[in-house]
Amino acid sequence: MRAVVLVGGEGTRLRPLTYTTPKQLLPVCEVPLLERVLVHLAAAGVDEAILSLGYRPDAFVAAYPDGVVAGVRLSYAVEPEPLDTAGAIRFSARHAGVDETFVAVNGDVLTDVDVTSLVDCHRRHDALATLHLTAVDDPSRFGVVSTDGDGRVLAFVEKPPPGTAPSNLINAGTYILEPEVLDQIPDGRPVSIEREIFPDLAAGGRVYAVASDAYWLDAGTPGAYLRAHADLLDGTRGGVPSPGASLLAEGVWVLGRPTVDGDVRPFSLIGDGAMIEAGAAVTSSVVGAGSVIGKGALVEGSVLLPGVHVDGGASVTGSILGRNAVVAEGCVVSALTVVGDDEVLGRGVHLSEARVPA
Repeated sequence: MRAVVLVGGEGTRLRPLTYTTPKQLLPVCEVPLLERVLVHLAAAGVDEAILSLGYRPDAFVAAYPDGVVAGVRLSYAVEPEPLDTAGAIRFSARHAGVDETFVAVNGDVLTDVDVTSLVDCHRRHDALATLHLTAVDDPSRFGVVSTDGDGRVLAFVEKPPPGTAPSNLINAGTYILEPEVLDQIPDGRPVSIEREIFPDLAAGGRVYAVASDAYWLDAGTPGAYLRAHADLLDGTRGGVPSPGASLLAEGVWVLGRPTVDGDVRPFSLIGDGAMIEAGAAVTSSVVGAGSVIGKGALVEGSVLLPGVHVDGGASVTGSILGRNAVVAEGCVVSALTVVGDDEVLGRGVHLSEARVPA
């Protein structure tokens, strides 16, 4: 089976990290987000993925020069202009000559939904489209879907005002589609599959949905990006947080050969070649490969991409540091601050809810 994976967005919510790295290539516990998506699809029998590219297509080609990830062959479709979800699916599927049932997914969504079960449901109902639904506490920020007792979609309500949603089940961004759907998508302009195509198809009675309580997370915001790591580390998703990771102590994982002389507490992951110096403290964090946490430094509830230096006496809490960032002595970085690649924070800088560079 083939899949279209939407990876063309600019990742504005995760800037400044995405100024240099497309969102889907950012690591989650040292594994690129896209690879986690493709591993999940491969388990469901997907053997080819068409990456729908827009922003920084060169980065994806460079990241996977062999054109294979987890046994899944990659092909590339570069949008001439942003085409929104339906437009991107149409362009990419046509570009690759897709002519049978296929999967379409958002490349920034992490989920453990049973894709094989979705395909089975799709075929059982002779559907044109089948959607994965997930329940959320506040559906007002999403596209809400209502169905009948057989799973047939009755209506789509996009971002309903609080308290007015017909259900708390939202479109979770994994679709099983027939190639006939592509014929319903206008060519040459941006088209939303959620707002335009699915509502029209549902009127014909051949759109179905399957609700699942499987793990689901849109990892496209700083808070969600942090949570994606935490959910792997604390066992919310189960299993080993990264291939090849081993336990150094209860709740503390390591990759390769880091040097851990400081105090590392659950739930944390220390990357290959990283150094936690004596007197440093790391809690509930990911310290990327080759990073150095100096004596007297504190890192808590944070994600440090590879090559970061946190000097002695500095504090990083609830924040994200890009590759090779430097946090000088006495700095305090907190409250969902996001620091871009190669940025240097001078001695004594205090940041809260900041973006560097803005």
